[in-house]
Amino acid sequence: MGPRRIVCLTEEPTETLYLLGEQARIVGISGFTVRPPAARKEKPKVSAFTSAKVDRILELKPDIAIGFSDIQADIAQALIKAGVEVWIANHRGVDEILAYIRRLGALVGVAAKADALADTLARGLDEVREASSRLPRHPTVYFEEWDEPLISGIRWVSELIGIAGGREALPHRASQPLAKDRIIADPAEVIATAPDIIIGSWCGKRFRPEQVATRPSWENVPAVRDGEVHEVKSPLILQPGPAALTDGLAELRRIIHGWALR
Repeated sequence: MGPRRIVCLTEEPTETLYLLGEQARIVGISGFTVRPPAARKEKPKVSAFTSAKVDRILELKPDIAIGFSDIQADIAQALIKAGVEVWIANHRGVDEILAYIRRLGALVGVAAKADALADTLARGLDEVREASSRLPRHPTVYFEEWDEPLISGIRWVSELIGIAGGREALPHRASQPLAKDRIIADPAEVIATAPDIIIGSWCGKRFRPEQVATRPSWENVPAVRDGEVHEVKSPLILQPGPAALTDGLAELRRIIHGWALR
């Protein structure tokens, strides 16, 4: 039957378990969870991304806590020391997200349902990939995850840009697993790529296209010059779960295909 009492330290296990119909297993969620909306109403919020209410989590008597990435290492350590089993996933690409969904489903004893969900998501990716292959032109896209300092997009975002018909402006940075290696010390690095589209998704705060447009020497960047500076809301694209492969990809497709067909 798998674990019956699960604390989700990030949003993607919560969204996935709801899609699998296994939400009754969830006893605590991240305060940043917005998908699905029902989770915010039904489940106690016990963590942020880099901190957690360990005492509150222990009161919930979880069988396992599920989180994401090295950034949650301190939370994981505290819970492990308190005797809680912890799974910290570290998936960074599109195929790894699909594999994560399958693993999570197997963990809770619903492997067949998880396989079906992952297969459905994969077919959606293939449909967008096929439509994008027919575009008459393919823009260079700079994706910005944070502004102070500039941080470019993580690998799954870069791969989704490619699926949606764009070309990643900074592929060497997207391949880096750690955020510190995606920090852009010199904005001239972005300018030199001459991006046709700029997409911002500042985690936890509203993206400001007007601030991008007034950066020194950015006025001649094609995306700024042509008014192609867009926002994709961070909950749609910056969590490595179903949202990124569905609504996040749909937003990238809308922006990139719109540019290509104008």
